[in-house]
Amino acid sequence: MIEVPELMVNPELRHGFFTRRGGWSAGIYESLNCGFGSHDERALVARNRAHVATALGMMAHTLVTGHQTHSADVAVLDAPPAQAPRADALVSAAPGIALGVLTADCAPVLLAEPAAQVVAAAHAGWRGALEGVLERTIEAMERLGARRKRIAAAIGPAIQQPAYEVGAEFRDRFADADGGNLCFFIAAERPGHFCFDLPGYCRSRLRRAGVTTVAVSEKCTYADAAWFFSYRRATHRGEPDYGRQISAITLGPEGFGVGAPGGQGRNS
Repeated sequence: MIEVPELMVNPELRHGFFTRRGGWSAGIYESLNCGFGSHDERALVARNRAHVATALGMMAHTLVTGHQTHSADVAVLDAPPAQAPRADALVSAAPGIALGVLTADCAPVLLAEPAAQVVAAAHAGWRGALEGVLERTIEAMERLGARRKRIAAAIGPAIQQPAYEVGAEFRDRFADADGGNLCFFIAAERPGHFCFDLPGYCRSRLRRAGVTTVAVSEKCTYADAAWFFSYRRATHRGEPDYGRQISAITLGPEGFGVGAPGGQGRNS
């Protein structure tokens, strides 16, 4: 589990960018595969997710991930739902729930506003980031009382620019949206191809939205097969499927508050 100082502001506000290591899955899913959308054994995925919840000090049933579709849709939750919400970002101001996102090259983004006791987890692939999933997440946090200048964000391990080769039509889509986006592309070795800086693009969107504290991981999911799952790497290897790592954040168990002296929070 990878933690970043920017989000370690209170012992009850817990987070983690989990790697592929430390679980029970085997084969191409070895070992901490947390994606029910994979073809891994469901019981093993459930056991892996329970391990993640325990590492955050939570019960297994409190860990929630959305049905992700590379959209800009955001779900606001006050308790673990009966079914996974169809959304690529989750926001909550309630303890007793852990918000998670699944990735295998896309950027996982965890956000916290400790003073207002609001947290969020966003799945930012290129499409969702371009369509505004990060800005919509911040807006949803504000509706729960957060102030964007007090939000801290952390972008976890994702595919890094040297490994993210795209065609000219991909670059043109970003240029059409904003000419300034060309700074996130460099020429690739293949003529007519470019390498895209997804984490850098996400950081720029967050900062332009008014989030001044943004941590960015330099770990590459594609390059480091020992530690991370990667959709692109699995595709290049001709593998039939791939696992998903999880990133999650929580205000802690029900009955505990954050951000108040002496542990006296909203549930005291």
